Amino acid sequence: MNFTPLHDRVLVRRIESDEKTTGGLIIPDSAKEKPQEGEVIAVGEGARKDSGELIPMAVKAGDRILFGKWSGTEVKIDGQELLIMKESDILGIMTDTAAAKAA
Repeated sequence: MNFTPLHDRVLVRRIESDEKTTGGLIIPDSAKEKPQEGEVIAVGEGARKDSGELIPMAVKAGDRILFGKWSGTEVKIDGQELLIMKESDILGIMTDTAAAKAA
């Protein structure tokens, strides 16, 4: 895939949630909500201040993120369903606590 978002936009792949509840019940596709968790695929260069100074992006490719339920625009690139959203639509970056403790 050869796509680079412009300015402060981010290309995200949704990460599918579990198909079972904690009690072991299988959730049918029709009852599932779209996941609000994703992986950053590509990022733009960042926004610019009025002075022209570049504001660097806080996320990078490979980051696992949480975003708002209605965030982004759905696009299809190379047969994959992806989202393009502004960096401000991202609620936070998820970190692996086990890996963080080991470091």
